Amino acid sequence: MTSTKSASQRARPYAGLSWLVLALACACQFMVILDASIVNVALPSVREELGFTPTGLAWVVNGYLLSFAGFMLLGGRAADLFGPRRMLVAGLLLFSASSLAGGLATAPEVLVAARVTQGVGAAMMAPATLAVINTFFTESNARAKAFGAWSASGGVGGMVGALAGGAITTGLSWRWVFLINVPIGAALIVVAMMSLAGTRAGRREPLDLIGAVTGTAGLAALIYGVMQSADHGWASGPVVAGLLLLGAFIVVEARFARRPMVPPRLFKIRGVAVGNGMLLLFGGITIAMWYFSSLFLQNVLGFSALQAGLGQTPAAVTFMVIARWAAALLPRTGVRPLVLAGSACFLAGFGWLSLGHAGSGYVAGVLGPTLLIAVGIGLTFPTLMAVATADVPEGDAGIVGGLANTAAQAGGSIGLAVLATAAGARAAASEAAGSSPVDALAAGYGLVFLMAAGLGLAIAAVSLLLPRHRRD
Repeated sequence: MTSTKSASQRARPYAGLSWLVLALACACQFMVILDASIVNVALPSVREELGFTPTGLAWVVNGYLLSFAGFMLLGGRAADLFGPRRMLVAGLLLFSASSLAGGLATAPEVLVAARVTQGVGAAMMAPATLAVINTFFTESNARAKAFGAWSASGGVGGMVGALAGGAITTGLSWRWVFLINVPIGAALIVVAMMSLAGTRAGRREPLDLIGAVTGTAGLAALIYGVMQSADHGWASGPVVAGLLLLGAFIVVEARFARRPMVPPRLFKIRGVAVGNGMLLLFGGITIAMWYFSSLFLQNVLGFSALQAGLGQTPAAVTFMVIARWAAALLPRTGVRPLVLAGSACFLAGFGWLSLGHAGSGYVAGVLGPTLLIAVGIGLTFPTLMAVATADVPEGDAGIVGGLANTAAQAGGSIGLAVLATAAGARAAASEAAGSSPVDALAAGYGLVFLMAAGLGLAIAAVSLLLPRHRRD
């Protein structure tokens, strides 16, 4: 008994700190999602003080999202090779230092460079947090609850970002939107050094440099091209270059790399393949919910930006509550019932939301359907993350976490481009047919919501590829 116990303690020397490890992972995820949204409300103040052009100002947001999504796979593999503790601490250091640089920026170029660097730091942190959860919480019920808390923390970050950006900018300065990360990051570094002291230090393997270059450059080019697709079309140079680089990445990983950055054997695990496919579709659903419902509130119902943020708060709270509840249910119900229930909520909620028009009231036209959609997001997001990262060897937990995050981010970027193009075309056609500008916008958003309902049906169909009842 003694030898068995000591062996277990050597395998998991940080046992007993589970609450601190989970709090650390959730806090890091909160920061990553928070900084994707908190800057939005501060953009007018940033433009006025630093003299941004309208095109340049968009890169305060896009620079972060581009580097975050583009470097996620590399960050995940690095967590496997160098250990999640090292990558989490390094990511926090880079994130905090770039936040300081952004808060002190005196020129547009400096702020954009800081945001790009922030995104790289976030891409190091996010897969490392999933690797920590996946390797520390080995029992299925505990892991499901950990994923629920991790998912809910992202929801808190998105909600707080929408509200805190305006409050900080109004009460202090836009600079504190960045500077507030510095003391928080420093505290999290201390916690990481203490709570993860006994985690696996990684393994001595060289990084697949060709795979790292082609994969990272391909993702970055593709996402950049998708961001610019409204102005330059889908056949633009960056989109083509990104697809070619990703094609080269797949060939290199499958045929030539001795130690590939993304081992092809991982896709033989059904959960990894199917889970990432569903997360790719899920990214479009989240964009339709949070981005386009906010536009509907402002451009059709006439809400201010702050009112729109407050109007989405009930849905955000619902998502957080349901995500924790779904995580507790997952070990008992299995994956498919939760995914199918969530897809039903998407179908009903987006179908209801698509009926909205300029005369719709907030409660019946927006609050009801968005609460229903939020229930669907809460049921599916932690479930999909658990599916996409389950049954994976501990040494591959980082890259699998990077894959899952990349799928969701890429799905959101592609979904935004596709849905925005469809909404614009539908609105233009409606206005040409004699509709008022507001009614034309409502018609465009209605099409977006119907397309999102279709994505919910697609997720339900893909989920049928999973085992009928999965308790792991």
